[in-house]
Amino acid sequence: MPVCLRCVPALLAAFVSSPVVAAEFNQLLSHKSSLSFVSKQMGVPVEGRFRTFSAALAFDPARPTAGQARVSLDLASVDAGSREADDELVGKSWFNVKAFPTASFVSTAIRPLPGERFELTGKLTIKGRTQDLSAPFTFRQESGNGVFDGAFTLRRLDFLIGEGAWSDVGVVANEVQIKFRFVAAPAAASK
Repeated sequence: MPVCLRCVPALLAAFVSSPVVAAEFNQLLSHKSSLSFVSKQMGVPVEGRFRTFSAALAFDPARPTAGQARVSLDLASVDAGSREADDELVGKSWFNVKAFPTASFVSTAIRPLPGERFELTGKLTIKGRTQDLSAPFTFRQESGNGVFDGAFTLRRLDFLIGEGAWSDVGVVANEVQIKFRFVAAPAAASK
């Protein structure tokens, strides 16, 4: 196969100037990150988000299986679009924040999938109940930071979210989609 000698310098320059650098991303940029949800009430999608959460991340795209994630979520920071809805969600039938102020996730493994995709597995705890969780996510580098985008579905009744009259899945669906975007700076940026 003949080599185009005029092309070699351009290829070397493109390789050397490539912005993809292996680094561990571990400094959460909370002002650029988000944690939201979509539930259905009587078949109509209802969107919301959590305003306050923290995450301890350690992810090197060159060694993804060594990665770790620990997320803590302030359940009282829920924003479901209205004060009335927020007050209902923090109450005893839903999140019961007086007894269980936080939800948490602790990873047990990260495995690579085809492309820039990965699967995160771990333990999700809400209202004192712990369930295994698997969440696919994508990773990309943008402006020197790592961007993690993912989503998963949880069954709210597995965590006793929406007890009593609210356990009727004909009114509020059992499946809730959780979406996350975590933006993290590399370890070197914290020095």
